[in-house]
Amino acid sequence: MTQAAALDRRKIAVVCHGPWLLISADLVSGRTLTSWPSLQDDLRNAGATWVDQEVVSDGNWTSSRKPDDLPAFNREFIAALQRAPAHRQPAMPLAD
Repeated sequence: MTQAAALDRRKIAVVCHGPWLLISADLVSGRTLTSWPSLQDDLRNAGATWVDQEVVSDGNWTSSRKPDDLPAFNREFIAALQRAPAHRQPAMPLAD
């Protein structure tokens, strides 16, 4: 499901340890993200650029480090949703 969302260029948002899902889905190579600091080696080893910032936007992705960063994360993700293009057909059909 995560790979299908990425393939369809849908908005993806992760906070804290959420980037582990993106690592497991083999999606982070070439991306810039932030996360809880203990994930930085995993992100770098998977080919991502890790930065220590309260919120990072990279294309259709938004990431944040921790719950204390949620105000900045929320502002950025809401802005990203407002920039969203019109609805597209999903890359793969969703189950009923």
